[in-house]
Amino acid sequence: MAHPLIPEILDIATPIAQTLGLEVVGATFYTNQKPPVLRVDIRNPSQDTGLDDCERMSRALEEQLETTNIIPDAYVLEISSPGISPSLTSDREFISFKGFPIIVKTSEPYKGQIQQRGKLVRRDETTVYLSQKGRQIAIPRELVTEVLLDESGEE
Repeated sequence: MAHPLIPEILDIATPIAQTLGLEVVGATFYTNQKPPVLRVDIRNPSQDTGLDDCERMSRALEEQLETTNIIPDAYVLEISSPGISPSLTSDREFISFKGFPIIVKTSEPYKGQIQQRGKLVRRDETTVYLSQKGRQIAIPRELVTEVLLDESGEE
């Protein structure tokens, strides 16, 4: 369950990130640590998120959090990039991960299964294409609930 301050922290962090050309991806407050750690994940939508992005966001957010004093006790602010998400959503990700093993989850069984494994071929407006042992499978996008990178690498 998210910490009760997270929505308020996101309300502060989101406009700061936008002025810096960044996006806030999420936030977590680890209160079980001494001192507690507030982690805010950011992404640079125009290029890979770098250390400079994290430093700029950290300075700007820290200043604003100190001004508002919504966290009265000592804490550690940690700004980071979420890294590669296992879930593919953007056109850019579908292009970047062409040929990678994926799992396509569907809302109802497709060819008798609720998920298909294979290598990503491509995605267009209506279909996700994957290769299973050299045979191409075309899954209608309206059935697709999620496309994940397959860490196991099985086809």
